[in-house]
Amino acid sequence: MNDTVTMLTRRADLAPASADRDARTVEVIWSTGAPVRRRDMAGQYIERLSLDPEAVDLSRLQGASVLDAHRQAAVRDVLGSVQSAAVDGHRGTALIRFSARPEVEPLWQDVLAGILRHVSVGYSVEEWAEATENGARVLTAVRWTPHEISLVPTPADPGARIRMETNMTDTDTTITPAPSETQTRATINTEIRSIARIAGLDQSWIDGQIDAAADADSARRAAFEALASRSAPTIRTEQVRVEMGESHDDPSLRARQMGEALYARINPRHELSEPARRYAYATPVDMAKELLTLRGESTMALSPASLVTRALHTTSDFPIILGNTVGRVLRDAYQAAPSGIRRLGRQTSARDFRSVNKIMLGEAPLLEKLNEHGEIKSGTMAEAREAYKIETWAKKIGITRQVLVNDDLGAFSDLARRMGQGAAETEARILVTLLEANSGNGPTLSDTKALFHVDHGNKAGAGAVISDATLSAARLALRTQKGIDGRIIRVTPKNLLVPPALETVAEKWLATIAPATAADVNPFSGAMSLVVEPRLSSATRWYVTADPSEIDGLEFAYLSGNEGPQVESRSGWDVDGVEIRVILDFGAGFIDHRGWFQNAGA
Repeated sequence: MNDTVTMLTRRADLAPASADRDARTVEVIWSTGAPVRRRDMAGQYIERLSLDPEAVDLSRLQGASVLDAHRQAAVRDVLGSVQSAAVDGHRGTALIRFSARPEVEPLWQDVLAGILRHVSVGYSVEEWAEATENGARVLTAVRWTPHEISLVPTPADPGARIRMETNMTDTDTTITPAPSETQTRATINTEIRSIARIAGLDQSWIDGQIDAAADADSARRAAFEALASRSAPTIRTEQVRVEMGESHDDPSLRARQMGEALYARINPRHELSEPARRYAYATPVDMAKELLTLRGESTMALSPASLVTRALHTTSDFPIILGNTVGRVLRDAYQAAPSGIRRLGRQTSARDFRSVNKIMLGEAPLLEKLNEHGEIKSGTMAEAREAYKIETWAKKIGITRQVLVNDDLGAFSDLARRMGQGAAETEARILVTLLEANSGNGPTLSDTKALFHVDHGNKAGAGAVISDATLSAARLALRTQKGIDGRIIRVTPKNLLVPPALETVAEKWLATIAPATAADVNPFSGAMSLVVEPRLSSATRWYVTADPSEIDGLEFAYLSGNEGPQVESRSGWDVDGVEIRVILDFGAGFIDHRGWFQNAGA
């Protein structure tokens, strides 16, 4: 199961008539389990929330915060708390209490006046039940957890109703005097029309429900069946939607759009997404001012330096912008500066920082002729084990307030670019250091011998320059390698790895020429790819390697989900500005010696 908790929301109505002015409490219906449309990687589906008490974990909702439109960036976003919550199989209800803080008082008065009438619940789903109904995919949340209740502008749950009584019972009857039958029918008909409007159903469906004297619950079930049977979605998603706790006015979303726009100014080749286009020419100072305004901060008469300072210290969004930009520039530089030796290894991932154990199986046993009794004998496969582990490499840099105020994107991008190159350089040095361990003989393997060893058959007896004879010897050594069981295995020489001092010589021996005579034929023309690694410490040592996709050899890994350098940012503590932290979780090891050959050169 994915450990990441996705926050979802649904909206319902708040009942102002159930308010207790002295206690500052009010009763709400936060869900009726109404079906809504969603979309995932597999396409559209219909979502339902089970309101079975066994399906809903209310432990997080008891005592949870009541928020302002799901905002949770600061304490001021908390309007109150949930005093009690319950589900009865048909709806979710709660008693919420509003804070007595001065800034909350206008909202409480609007609740009492019936102006603010709607709430939304934020929740996460731990278990889904999938089914198909009338050809539509239906996902039902059969184990889910409400996290908070928010005061919001508009409802989306068509089954949510304003409670006209102060006691939350199962019957939802009104306070005396009881309405007449005509009034009751008119109320139900109004609700049927509301259900149809939100579900996108036509007048004929409304007429059919009214003519059949359907009650509200029957109409909701009929609406769901009609919604599931439709072959193409026609509902208006701007009304029937799941509130994800994020809107175009969400400061954190704005921060990501601003980060993209800042990156586009550094890299003109980047095509801005439509939401980020409005910030195409904004400076860091412009962005700081807008973020402060969105957070309700006054920016009147503030200088550019004061705007940046306040944005750094009163909101976490401004560092997000810079971290987003640095991350994009850093990854561009990281990908543009790969090392030669990295091409010769196989990339994988590790779930944690424990040792990565690689088990190599030997060759499959040979088949034997059946005897006259038809007996099939059992075979065995030998195995060997090598191990390495992921380690963390990190560096912290600072972007000063002066750079931000001056809109000095050149210095900004140069710093990020150098960090990307530094991350690539770190990986390359780790790989080269591993290859050249033990005085150039490579790391010690599980058989207690170095990677390049006479007993491994992958090291030239005497160093020599690149030539027909030495390349032939290297190729022969790889072609005749034996597996764990001592049988010849397939190892195809693919790459010639050299330091820069041998690049010209290597190119000559791998060049394609038109020979005048048979004696002038270059047998290695096009036979191998040249790989130059400038970090190799020896100017004479060279290597021939097999394709890493054919046989195990050099392997490097990243922590799963953190491939490549990761960027984190925060308001500066040690620097007057923003601190950017670059973290690389990376490790490497040799899994087998049979795909690598070394010649010490001369």
